[in-house]
Amino acid sequence: MNNPADPAHPAPLPATALHVPVPVADFDFSTTADLPAETGWLGQDRAVDAIRMAASIRHGDFNAFVLGTPGTGRHRIVDAILAEAAAGRARPNDWVYVNNFDTPHKPTAIELPPGIAVRLRKAMEALVDDLANAIPALFESEDYQSRRNTIEQGFADEHEEAMSDLFERARARNVAILRTPMGFTVTGLHDGEVLTPDKYNALTEAEQQEIDAAVDEIQDALGEILKAAPAREKEHRRQVEELNYEMARAGVEDAIADVTAALPEIDALRAYLETVRADLIENAQIFLMRDDQMQGGPFPGATSKHYTRPQFQRYAVNVIVGDGHAAQDGGAPVIRETLPTLGNLIGRIEYASEMGALVTNFTMIRPGALHRANGGFIVLDALHVLSEPFAWDALKRCLRTGEISIYSPGERLSLVSTVSLDPDPIPLRTRVILVGERLHYYLLSALDPDFAHLFKLEADLDDHLPDDASARQGFARMIGTIARKAGIRPLDAAAVAATLREASRIAGDAERLTLNTDTLSDILREADHWADGNGHAAITPRDIEKALHERERRASRIRELSHESITRDTVLIDTDGTATGQINALSVLQIGGYAFGRPSRLTARTRMGGGKLVDIERETELGGAIHSKGVLILQGYLAANYATDMPMSLWASLVFEQSYGGVDGDSASAAELLALISSLAEAPIDQSFAITGSINQFGAIQAIGGVNEKIEGFFDICDARGLTGRQGVLIPAANTKHLALRRRVIEAVEAGSFRIIPVSRLDEAIAFLMGAGAGERGADGAYPEGSINARVEARLRGFADARRAYGRTVLEQGGKS
Repeated sequence: MNNPADPAHPAPLPATALHVPVPVADFDFSTTADLPAETGWLGQDRAVDAIRMAASIRHGDFNAFVLGTPGTGRHRIVDAILAEAAAGRARPNDWVYVNNFDTPHKPTAIELPPGIAVRLRKAMEALVDDLANAIPALFESEDYQSRRNTIEQGFADEHEEAMSDLFERARARNVAILRTPMGFTVTGLHDGEVLTPDKYNALTEAEQQEIDAAVDEIQDALGEILKAAPAREKEHRRQVEELNYEMARAGVEDAIADVTAALPEIDALRAYLETVRADLIENAQIFLMRDDQMQGGPFPGATSKHYTRPQFQRYAVNVIVGDGHAAQDGGAPVIRETLPTLGNLIGRIEYASEMGALVTNFTMIRPGALHRANGGFIVLDALHVLSEPFAWDALKRCLRTGEISIYSPGERLSLVSTVSLDPDPIPLRTRVILVGERLHYYLLSALDPDFAHLFKLEADLDDHLPDDASARQGFARMIGTIARKAGIRPLDAAAVAATLREASRIAGDAERLTLNTDTLSDILREADHWADGNGHAAITPRDIEKALHERERRASRIRELSHESITRDTVLIDTDGTATGQINALSVLQIGGYAFGRPSRLTARTRMGGGKLVDIERETELGGAIHSKGVLILQGYLAANYATDMPMSLWASLVFEQSYGGVDGDSASAAELLALISSLAEAPIDQSFAITGSINQFGAIQAIGGVNEKIEGFFDICDARGLTGRQGVLIPAANTKHLALRRRVIEAVEAGSFRIIPVSRLDEAIAFLMGAGAGERGADGAYPEGSINARVEARLRGFADARRAYGRTVLEQGGKS
């Protein structure tokens, strides 16, 4: 039907235009082992500069969002730049939580110079251990016992003296003081004997009065002595406490002095040690509590870890930053938190179960990633932060306030009324680097008003770089560096050329090279596996091709089933002959990470109507919005190019035959318009061809995506049925620069058994597929006689005339009735 030699027909592309030409002679090395390592990041200068700015700028709100496609080395670039920046910084200060002796539920945070936190903790542990041994020894010393006995003896002597004087007075007044189980009782004496009631009644009234007066006097004196006993006991306790305080103070002050001398002069630290000193002296008795279990081990009591005993937890030091979390040899920390839950991010307060109740104290405060990164950098995956409850809100709150406050989800939602801790917030001085995809960045920019204020730097990694001579040399060095880091064989120059061609295909552009280093690394490591089996000292093009073939083979089960349904005529696709209103359209199916092309039969039916173009896919809700837009463009093209002086009197339907899933995109709009024109002009379409491309209202065929997969999908069907030499694919001319086809297609084109034809306008496709020129309007406003456009216009005019005549007939019949 078509004649490629006809100048009206576009010429098929030569085989050299179907892939990226990469002459091996362009490389001046034998293998990549001869190349120097890549010291930078090829093609990522813009993003690298942004990350470096985030790492070096001193203003706290210049956090960065690193956005790009997974596989472009986002995390590797961030890690390398931050490690370099962190090495040149001073080690950040330590932070500890200590007991607040006045309000224990509000632990105190203390900032200390690097390395001092652990020293303070060990010093406090040593202090408790020393005092646990020293204070009991002080209270068991001969000096203390002597002074305590003196106090005891003094109060005992004072009491005895008072009682002795009273006893003497009582005897002088013939009164006896008797001790009974109920206390003291006072009674009279007569002739040295205790008066019984009978003897008392036998006395004269004067004698009775004298004895009664004496008894009352002694009894009052005894009452005074007994009444003074509590005061004496209180004074006794006071003197004992003063003695204990004096003894404890001597031991505590000596121990505290040692701790103070071993630590630097810091006001907050000095204030804390002063409160510790006062509390130790005030509560020295806790060091006298016996714990037989602690003394029951194989070591002597003096070496026991007394600081682990519950009563001494009040003097512990909870190291939040500085206990191995930061770099011990200098430099700022670089923390990557892979599970940024609320607790892992801002820290948490743990609880222990005691007697059925949950209890906690300041030693159970645990640091979060922000604590560990304080003074340095923290790297977070944006999607992980956004998917963890409260994590994103907590991160923003910390960045806005400039401090890390620890709270739990229960507190945040006011669901928990349990008394808990309220630790001092710790100032936040860290740079946050979020890593995510472009979608995450743009959604946050649009939906979160805080985002732009907190993340001012955008590090956008390129997916590809322009292919030129300098880029190829840099790409070769990058490939060599990937091979070295992966620990695999070097690549010879021809293998680098093959990898470069595949990089162009991955980029989907013959003028670009992909920067997806993860995918390239996977290909090289698999090629190294095949090189090992082939006994190659270096990776060769054969190994690269084998790796690519096997990668496709592993993922091609669905593709094979889809193509098999066509080759077995279950799904009807013609690859030879002609048909009117029928054309082969091309689509791409994405299954996981694998994409493949397949042809679909697209048909159109036309008749007289009211100017309606029925998109069956849309009517059945299988067509997407973009596909529907493409169909409406067809309607605009038809209305603007044919029978413009008459109303559109067409009814037409379009459908993808045997398509039972969703259809979207406009890459089949050129095929749809060609099917409509074929049906209207009653001009058969050559089924040896498939076509892909979108169309605008002026008839220009526009570029589409997945051109390589679409071509290969139709080629594989034709190849399975047997290539006739007439078959081929029409593609938009704008897609020529995107071609990077597999070797099987290129070899078929070289042999003349398959053709790939670029077209830029609809008229070119009409002439090629329908065997007749489309035709252009002449000076008289008419299309050339016999041209496809003339036949379409004549058909549409016929529809309009028939519709007009039908309307007159209806009116006439209505009038007669």
